Amino acid sequence: MKHYILMADIIDSGKKEQKPLMEDFKNLIEEINEIYKADILSPLTITLGDEFQGVIKNLATSIQIILTLEENCIHKKLNFKLRYVLNQGEIETPVNEKIAYEMLGSGLTEARLKLNDSKYKKFRFNITIDNLLQRSILNDAFTIFENIKDKWSLEKDYELVSNFIQLKDYKIVSEKMNKTRSLIWKREKTLQMESYNATKNIIHTITSIK
Repeated sequence: MKHYILMADIIDSGKKEQKPLMEDFKNLIEEINEIYKADILSPLTITLGDEFQGVIKNLATSIQIILTLEENCIHKKLNFKLRYVLNQGEIETPVNEKIAYEMLGSGLTEARLKLNDSKYKKFRFNITIDNLLQRSILNDAFTIFENIKDKWSLEKDYELVSNFIQLKDYKIVSEKMNKTRSLIWKREKTLQMESYNATKNIIHTITSIK
């Protein structure tokens, strides 16, 4: 049986102040494990300080976890970006339900190699699943997702983007932030929130196809 193996690492972690970085990373992962505990076979486990791995029940949850990680980094104003590999592959040993250690299999080996290879490529998302159509669309959609999101500045944009993600309507966002509607409307356009949401919709739709 093949499993959905999710791995990720912090980009350029060595260039950041280690203690707060690791604390933020740990809290982020613990929160994800709590939110998605019903759909995680082996919990996201920090392995090398700046990396995690886990085994997820299905494709839809695997992708939703990635999106939640990305958006929680915005909501929490975390000063780091993650590089992901989602690999559908074999795990020959029993899946460890308590911690993502002491498991062996070609799927885990492949995921680890892909994560290492990703360090030399420009894109942060690598989806390798058996359904080739889903794989192609997801990788293309995440390229668009990344191109929009990675232009946002932690200092200038994250608070506003967080409000757009949670409140949706620019009029409600303007009231909460005590800004004029015209200003928030313009910022919604320059931040490409409509394209961002459309890309997320494509990602959710393609993962729901059996």
